[in-house]
Amino acid sequence: MTLRPRRKTRQVTIGYVEVGGDAPISIQSMTNTRTDEVEATVSQIDCLTAAGCEIVRVAVPDSESVSALPEILIRSSIPIVGDIHFDHRLGLGAIEAGVHALRINPGNIGGKERVAELVAAAREKHIPIRVGVNAGSLEKDILERDGHPTAEGLAESAGRQVKLMESLGFSDLVLSLKASDVMMTIEANRLIASRCDYPLHVGVTEAGTLVSGAVRSAVGLGVLLAEGIGDTVRVSLAGPPEDEIPVARAILSSLGLRHGGVTVIACPTCGRTEIDVADVAARVEEATADILAPIMVAVMGCAVNGPGEAREADVGVAGGGREAILFRGGNIVERIDEDDMVERLISEIRIIAEASGSSE
Repeated sequence: MTLRPRRKTRQVTIGYVEVGGDAPISIQSMTNTRTDEVEATVSQIDCLTAAGCEIVRVAVPDSESVSALPEILIRSSIPIVGDIHFDHRLGLGAIEAGVHALRINPGNIGGKERVAELVAAAREKHIPIRVGVNAGSLEKDILERDGHPTAEGLAESAGRQVKLMESLGFSDLVLSLKASDVMMTIEANRLIASRCDYPLHVGVTEAGTLVSGAVRSAVGLGVLLAEGIGDTVRVSLAGPPEDEIPVARAILSSLGLRHGGVTVIACPTCGRTEIDVADVAARVEEATADILAPIMVAVMGCAVNGPGEAREADVGVAGGGREAILFRGGNIVERIDEDDMVERLISEIRIIAEASGSSE
């Protein structure tokens, strides 16, 4: 399968991260701490940053959250997007506090006057606004007309907001159209992509827990990205937000859209398996999560077929009873005690990373 060329879009800048145009597809997430609990929020942002998150959104549901933003912004090393619902005055406060972008929902932010105030403040601070349309909070007239959320309804909602902001002379926009229904999300993004050239933030909202959410996100994002649609992504999972980042990285890497980080492949195991493949693979992934160099690592269950089946890997191990083997490019380079296998493999990965100049 050949990927379609990336959709040509305008480019906006969120903090120091460029979104759209020819910029790499960036990875986002959102904190789930109370924003007014500064230490917890900063700690979570640090975890997300270490995992590879490049833009983070924080909820701004009240004045206490607005008051906490300046310290959070000072202590965050990645750009912060303020997430606003219902009360546009919180958006004005977030802009004044210095957020790098604002997210508003057309379904609940209010009419033209409120939007005009936000646009004026954003323009003054030179920050973009993300128009985040969600199937769960579409405008009442669209829902009454259609009876339920539809892809066309999502696209219409986004289009209305774009038209309003353009009438106010503002076009520093990112759009996102999300639903928990994967196919609705895909079709809505196809529609809006055909109608404008604004960069798109793509993702399946409320995707689910780690396994189901990763699968649903991989399907939705995979289809859109393969069609050249999407400039920044979020994998929305129920659980620790730092779990979202490796899933997003894996989706982009699988499509060849981002290169970097350790990719662990592992055999599905069979009756010949002589090591705990799942445990070894998980330990290697965890221990090498900080490495940015593009390294393919294989964990194979047996020495009979393992090295040959994983010959494209940069480095790997295969079980062999009490003695495991370390291999590169399908060729055995060393026999090691099974008890030392994980540590030896991690050491070899770091040697490769340091040689590439991208260890972290």
